Amino acid sequence: MICVRVRVSGRVQGVGYRHFTTIHAKELEVVGWVRNLPGGGVEALLQGERPKVGELLNQMKTGPAQALVSGMDISEVECQEIDDFKVVY
Repeated sequence: MICVRVRVSGRVQGVGYRHFTTIHAKELEVVGWVRNLPGGGVEALLQGERPKVGELLNQMKTGPAQALVSGMDISEVECQEIDDFKVVY
């Protein structure tokens, strides 16, 4: 089990990035959350089996068709008791 916090920069708001992340997280059985940041980026907490979290991170590097990811800051954090993936506001 691994837990990471990810900050994504680029054109990632208003393009369905949170929805994209949620769909792929649920498909991969990764739990956590995703939210918009005030500066225009997106932040996510991803928790699950290392290969599945890695696959989700790879998908997040591209995002949905209209997104343009310019950077990702990934840091490992302590895992929490989470049982679903959701968008937080």
